[in-house]
Amino acid sequence: MRRTKIIAIEGIDGSGKGVQFHLLAKALADMGHSVACRDYPMYDTFFGAEVGKLLAGTGAVPADRVDGKSMALWFALDRWESFRDYRDGETDFLVINRFVLSNAVYQSIRDVDLGKPDIVDWALELEYGHFGLPRPDVNLVFSVVPEVAEQNVLKKGYRDYVGERRDVYEASHPIQARAMAKYAELAARFPDVELVPCMEGGELLPVERIAARVLAALAKRNLISSSDIQNLKRRDSL
Repeated sequence: MRRTKIIAIEGIDGSGKGVQFHLLAKALADMGHSVACRDYPMYDTFFGAEVGKLLAGTGAVPADRVDGKSMALWFALDRWESFRDYRDGETDFLVINRFVLSNAVYQSIRDVDLGKPDIVDWALELEYGHFGLPRPDVNLVFSVVPEVAEQNVLKKGYRDYVGERRDVYEASHPIQARAMAKYAELAARFPDVELVPCMEGGELLPVERIAARVLAALAKRNLISSSDIQNLKRRDSL
């Protein structure tokens, strides 16, 4: 039986994944759990750097023109390489910002993929089956209207792999809209995928309310206990 509980943070670009990734890791640590974190793509690795070039469009071919299986393989190799040192049980929790599900989603909905066979199942088999990456206990997908997420992308500022610009996926509204729809489709299909509603009345919720929904989703799945949440509340009130 696996000892480390794995939580993957998923969603379209600009959905607030990075903020909630850090808040969740801190909350779990404040509860007294040991926590490890991983964030993909890892742009400072060999395969991650190649992914960065493809996303930035600085290579011979940009990411949105590469065939789906080839693009999925680049992302998968980045994770496979980093997981060679992973040992189950070293920490209570492993929190991951973007994991296998995002690969399955994004390499299935680009303009170049339209009208072609869906490769979701192939991408999942590639990473979970062939490369043997551990399947998360839950994939938390932040549900955000693409137009709102796109405004958040513009606030990201400088990033090493793309500078001040948006990458080729972030810059495409159709890709982001289809990605959100695909995430919702997979949440209905797979029991380990859960949507976290992040909006009310057309407005993005405050980060604290979204974080509370994340903890509630984990408690519902018995990944944390109600006493964990109470201990966190007591700690925050001190």
